[in-house]
Amino acid sequence: MRNQNITEFVFLGLWDNKQIELLFFFLFLLCYMAVLMGNSTILLTIACSHLIQQPMYYFLCHLSLMDLCYTSTVIPRLIRDLAAVRKNISYNNCMTQLFTAHLLAAVEIFILVSMAFDRYVAIVKPLHYMVIMNRQRCNMLIIMARVVGFWHSIALLLIILNLTFCGPNQIDHYLCDVKPLLKLVCKDIHVVNILMIANSGMVVVVVFLVLVASYILILYNLRTRSSAGRRKALSTCSSHVMVVVLFFVPCIYIYVLPAGSENKDKEISVFYTVIAPMLNPLIYTLRNMEMKIAMRKVWSQMALAIDVSSRLIFLTKKKELRMYMQNFCLPLRGVLLCVCVGRIET
Repeated sequence: MRNQNITEFVFLGLWDNKQIELLFFFLFLLCYMAVLMGNSTILLTIACSHLIQQPMYYFLCHLSLMDLCYTSTVIPRLIRDLAAVRKNISYNNCMTQLFTAHLLAAVEIFILVSMAFDRYVAIVKPLHYMVIMNRQRCNMLIIMARVVGFWHSIALLLIILNLTFCGPNQIDHYLCDVKPLLKLVCKDIHVVNILMIANSGMVVVVVFLVLVASYILILYNLRTRSSAGRRKALSTCSSHVMVVVLFFVPCIYIYVLPAGSENKDKEISVFYTVIAPMLNPLIYTLRNMEMKIAMRKVWSQMALAIDVSSRLIFLTKKKELRMYMQNFCLPLRGVLLCVCVGRIET
C-alpha cells in the first residue's frame, strides 16, 4: 500500500498577473462559445443531411463530437480558475480529468488517421472507394479509435495511480496532465519518463509520420488527375493537413520531451486544447461548398419547421381561447337572462 500525502492539487495557471487572467477569462469564454457553436453546427448539419452517408463527413461528424467533449473537459475549469482566487482540484477529479482528456484526445487522433485513410482511398483507388469505405468499415474504424484511446488512457492512468505525490501540491499548468504531475513525484521518475514517452510521445510521432506519408502519396497520385480534379482533391486535403498540423505539432513538442525539462508546455498546450477545436469548424466549412449548401438547406428547413410549429401553437391557443370564451359566456348568458326575467316579473 503506497502512502499518499496529497489530497488536492493547486494549479499555478497560465499567468501570475490577475488583470491578464481576467482579460483571458473573457477571451477563453468567447473561444469556448465559438467551439460549442461551430462544432454543434457541423454536427447538426451532417446528422440532418445526406452528408452523413459519405465516409468523409461521417468521420468529420465524429471529430466534431470529440472536439465538443474534449474542450468541455478542459476549458470550463480553465475559465473558472482564471476568475478564481484559489485554483484547486481534488486528487480524484484530477485523475478523472487526466483519464478523460487523454481518452478523447487519443480517439480524435485515430479519427484523423481514419480521415486520412478515407482521402487516400478516394484519390488513389476511386473505383473501389465505395466498396472499401462502406459503412461497416467506417463503424469499425470509429470503434477501433475508441478502443485504442481507452487502452492508451487507462495505461497512463495506472502508471500515475501507482506513483506517490508527497508535495508540494502545486501543478505548474492549467490542467492535470502527465508531465506536470511527474514533477511532483517523490521517487526517481527515469523509468516512468521512458514509459510516458513510449505511451504518448512515440505514438504521436509515429501517427504523424504515417499521416505525412499518406498525404505525400496522395500528392504523388494527383499528377495523373485533371486540373479540376486536382484542385478539388487539394482543397479537401489541405483542410485535413491544417487540422493535423495544428493538433500534432504541439503534441509532439510536449510529449516527446521528458518531464522536468524547462519548456513552454502550458502555453503550447493552448493550441490543441482551445485553438485547434475552435478553428476546425472554420477550416472544414469555409473552403467546402458541399458543407455550405448542406448548412443552408438544414437551417432553412429548421427555420421552416420553427415557423410552422409556432403557427400551429398560435392556432391551437386561438382555438382554446375561443372554446374557453364559449364555455364561459354560455353560463354567464344564462345568469343574465335569469336576472332580466326576475326583474320583469317584479
